[in-house]
Amino acid sequence: MSTKDAVALLAGAVIVVSFIGSAKTPPATAASPLGNVSGTLPGLAPIVSDAEKSEARGLIKRLRVKALGPNTGYERTRYGENWADDAIGVPYARNGCRTRDDLLARDGRNVKFRAGSDCEVVSMELTDPYTGRLIYWHKDNADEVQVDHVVPLNYGWRMGAPKWPMAKRLDFANDPLNLLPVDGDANEQKDASGPASWLPPRREVRCAYVTRWAQVALKYDIPVTPPDKKTMLAQCR
Repeated sequence: MSTKDAVALLAGAVIVVSFIGSAKTPPATAASPLGNVSGTLPGLAPIVSDAEKSEARGLIKRLRVKALGPNTGYERTRYGENWADDAIGVPYARNGCRTRDDLLARDGRNVKFRAGSDCEVVSMELTDPYTGRLIYWHKDNADEVQVDHVVPLNYGWRMGAPKWPMAKRLDFANDPLNLLPVDGDANEQKDASGPASWLPPRREVRCAYVTRWAQVALKYDIPVTPPDKKTMLAQCR
């Protein structure tokens, strides 16, 4: 079957529609963070208009600033078991599926599940928001797509998470607002960096990326470093 791609602008979101394979498979859409405060819409569409950039800067300006704290005591398990479905206060919580699978199903196209499962994603197509690369992903090469914490867990730890109750840490680690399936190599390059140290290689998505970062930081009352805030504002000029 031939592949037909159409790009349209609708309600502040760039919608990328790919008709590949079965017409029964609904296309994924790349949503602007400004219209996706729940995090349940897929992808990360560029912010392009002056009005949207002004709105994004307004969010970023609200961020508190402080120096990055120590890394003392940080372990991934401080945020619960990896991708376990035991958060309480976020979308997809306790739906019977691992968080990672929820996010792959949210952002992927032509998603296929393991036989007999409504949860376990075994293959899909993903347009990586960070690089623009189209990835034909299969579980046999699982790390080719990784689910990135936009505000890294380690960053949150160094900015006050040790004082949070465990329920808040579980929500932060499993909140779809803070999670994006992305190219594995790009995610590993980012590691636990703030925006002053790492931004997506795809320049047109950088304002959207820092806006998503600001939304998460405001939701969980996480401060950012002064260089990070300065860099964030610069992306949405």
